[in-house]
Formats: sequence, structure tokens, C-alpha cells
Amino acid sequence: MESTEQPRSISGSMQSPRSPSSQPYLSVSVTDPVKLGNGVQAYISYRVITKTNLPEYQGPEKIVIRRYSDFVWLRDRLFEKYKGIFIPPLPEKSAVEKFRFSAEFIEMRRAALDIFVNRIALHPELRQSEDLRTFLQADEETMDRFRFQETGIFKKPADFMQMFRDVQSKVSDAVLGKEKPVEETTAAYEKLKHYIFELENHLAEAQKHAYRLVKRHRELGQSLLDFGKAVKLLGACEGEPTGKAFSDLGTKSELLSIKLQKEAQQVLMNFEEPLKDYVRYVQSIKATIAERGTAFKQHCELAETTKLKEINLDKLMLTRSDKVGEAEIEYREKARKLRENLRG
Repeated sequence: MESTEQPRSISGSMQSPRSPSSQPYLSVSVTDPVKLGNGVQAYISYRVITKTNLPEYQGPEKIVIRRYSDFVWLRDRLFEKYKGIFIPPLPEKSAVEKFRFSAEFIEMRRAALDIFVNRIALHPELRQSEDLRTFLQADEETMDRFRFQETGIFKKPADFMQMFRDVQSKVSDAVLGKEKPVEETTAAYEKLKHYIFELENHLAEAQKHAYRLVKRHRELGQSLLDFGKAVKLLGACEGEPTGKAFSDLGTKSELLSIKLQKEAQQVLMNFEEPLKDYVRYVQSIKATIAERGTAFKQHCELAETTKLKEINLDKLMLTRSDKVGEAEIEYREKARKLRENLRG
């Protein structure tokens, strides 16, 4: 049965997919979590409903089934392809079996996944990603195939070779006494980095306090509930008026227990969960900072290699070596990559 919900545009207004004057929109809903499988193979699937009028999509509405690992695939692909762009964080994956399939955890994760994918859909660059279109439109078999291609310690042999070159470079630098800059930096950038790292510590500490507060409310609520039941049983064994007094006390305890459980849920949703989301955001920013450092290191290495190729070419030209042509091709190729790197 098709949903009657009107799609949300980038500006947040309601648009009709058939209206010729409607603005471009891409709206995604993550709904209907369902537990599939048993034991360690069990997982939660979600219906992902996409509504859009963008021409690169297959139609105005598409419904697919996705699981958490599919969202992880999308996040990893975007992080790999869009260097320097902040990729929204995913909700954490619970490793505790009894919490992983609780109704409360499943709903919180569903809401967080909905926010995650809509943040991507609203981003002016990320929303154009081919991987996002694959995630929103591919059938389950195709999605599984894409996801399994990403598994393994090394996604491709080049990863191992890059690791080897990094180790080789570090050894060479240590032997020659050279120290390469870790990353390009300024006083303002260092101040921002320091703020981010401090902010993560403060948010993590606040989140711990929120967790303890929720836990204490729940434990106290459970204790009052147990106390109320015990007092009611005791009252049933007593005559009037003692029995009635015990019964009333038990009822009051149970009402207080319900109130505390509701307060615990409010603290969880309005305090602890937002703090956890902020912590994940800061961690994503730190990952972007690390990518910046990696990109700068690769640029320095490319600039150094290009300079060495230029020096080698000059030497060969002075000696009129027959290798000048080959050396010139190598130098021009490195210089081209360096220019592209600077433009990118």
C-alpha cells in the first residue's frame, strides 16, 4: 500500500511529484523495522522509502529493504570518495544481545538512521552521489553484492602496497634524519582542533552522567515497583485498617514507579541520546581532520617526487643522455598529477 505522505523538498515545503513547477526534492523515510533470522544471525531490516522528482532516479517513489550493514556501506563509500566533506555519523551498533532487539533500541536506531540518510539527501554534493542512488534504488541482491565487495582486511591489493610504502617511507626518513610535516597548519586551525578534542571529552563526560541518571531513575523505579507489590501482598495478609493502609502504600509506590520510568525515558530521549549524537558528530569531524592530514602528507610526497624527477631530468639533459625522453615523460606525468592535486 502506497504512503499518502507528501514528499519533503530541500526547503522543507510540501511538493507534488507531478507538479511541473515543483522544486527539486529528495525525501527518504526509514520505516517498519522487522527482526529477521535467529541467534547470532538475527538482524533488523528496514523499509527505505524514497520520494523524488530528480531525473537521475528511476521514478517518483521507490521502496527497498535495507539492514544496518547497508547503511554502514553507504557511510564508508561516501567517506572514501568525498574527502574533506563532513559525513553524518551513524548510530552505534549494540553488541549486547538483550538490548540489540529491544523495542526501545530498535526505535531509537530507526529514527537515527532516518536522520542519517536524510542529512545525506539534503547535502548539495552528497545527494548527487551514485552510491546514494544505489543505496536508495538497488534490489536486495544487488545491494548484498555491493556490500560483500567491500569486505576483507584490504579492499584491494593496492591497500597492502600503500601500507608497505608508508612503512618504507618512515624507515627511510628515520635513517636519513628527515622529518616531514604531519599536516599543513595555522594558529586558527590548531585552535579549532584543540576545541574539537576538548569538546569530545566534555560531551563524552556529560553523556556518561546522563547514562548514570537514566540508570538510577530506572533502578529506583524498579525498586519502588517491587516494594509496592511486596507491600500489597503484606496488606492482603492483614486485617482492616492495617491491610488497607499497606494496600494504599503499595499503590502509591507503583504510581511513583511509573512516573520515574517515564522520567527516565524523557531523560534518555531529550538528554542522553542527543549527547550521544553530538559525540558521534565530533568523532566524524575528527575523522575529517585525519583525512586532511593524510591528504597533505600525500601532497608533500608527490611534490617531493616531482622535484626529484625534475632534478633527474636536468642532470640527464646536461649529460645529453638517451634517457632524456623517458625522464621527461615521467616528470611531466608527476607535474600533471601535482597540478590536479592542487586544484582538487
